[in-house]
Amino acid sequence: MSKVLAVNGSPRAGGNTAAMLKTVLAVCEKAGHEIELYQAGGKPVRGCIACGGCGTHIGRCATDDWVNEIYKKMAEADAIILGSPTYFADLTPEIKAVIDRTGFVSRRDKMKFSRKIGAGVAAVRRAGSIHVIDSINHFFLINDMIIPGSSYWGMSLARDLGEYEKDEEGMETMKRLGENVVWLLEKLK
Repeated sequence: MSKVLAVNGSPRAGGNTAAMLKTVLAVCEKAGHEIELYQAGGKPVRGCIACGGCGTHIGRCATDDWVNEIYKKMAEADAIILGSPTYFADLTPEIKAVIDRTGFVSRRDKMKFSRKIGAGVAAVRRAGSIHVIDSINHFFLINDMIIPGSSYWGMSLARDLGEYEKDEEGMETMKRLGENVVWLLEKLK
């Protein structure tokens, strides 16, 4: 059994981004994999301060907050799914902090994310989600990870609460993404 971790970067724990992640996770759980949804959004966080502490405190960021907890979970996971709503065509600060800080820690910790599966999803009102997904994918690629595709970009046209459930194509895209994560997990074993 593999571990699949989804990180919700939206301050809304029960919003559209969470619903998207839950759709992907449901497919993984149905296939017998251990799943976890971590609520990162809405927690106080700071970005990387370029202190270099990750080079001396191997396996953890020198800034001691919840990012160290999420790093440990990411290091133990076989697949990592990062989700963010689109804020002015960009990521939430929480997901950006996760990317920057866990990325540096992983690289100093023997490339801990290497050859894990990584997928990104973004809720969007109208536009800008491609940049969000692209930023998440850059994080996965520079950390030597494997990115599954889907039937469309990992996005849903969903701003107001509950709009994701009205986006049939978005829901199908998330289900297919989950299927592809499962397929990759089985191929990589």
